Amino acid sequence: MQRVTISIDDELLGHLDALCARRGYQSRSEALRDMLRDSASQDRAETPETPCLGVFSYVFDFATRDLAQRLARMQAEHHDLVLAASRLPLDHATSLEVLTLRGTSAALRAFADAVATQRGIRHAHLQTVPVTVSGGPHRHAAGAPPHEHLSA
Repeated sequence: MQRVTISIDDELLGHLDALCARRGYQSRSEALRDMLRDSASQDRAETPETPCLGVFSYVFDFATRDLAQRLARMQAEHHDLVLAASRLPLDHATSLEVLTLRGTSAALRAFADAVATQRGIRHAHLQTVPVTVSGGPHRHAAGAPPHEHLSA
């Protein structure tokens, strides 16, 4: 690990110290390393062919004509991307849905954009995590199905 010195104005330093206190960082260095790691991860996730996991959340209105059926159809048409779906009713007319996704950055973004632009969708947000597929398919025990591991 290398030691570096940076110059920062008082206002930004106050913001950094408040962030450290709010999130429980033990030092400014830990906070800055986390911010840089997050930025590097997001840069990597913006490359279209990067394999990613994603969490896509949105609120939708059941009263919007055929929206629930369209969402179900979109998920079925992209079954190769959707690993899991969870729906939480918020009231008589709206639900929060959270999807866990796996695919290339471009595929996840295209799917999320297609859903987010449907009439009746609000608060849509996609969080991507670039992953590396480690090794090739392998088995842990005789008779177990072959699989790969992901590392973030």
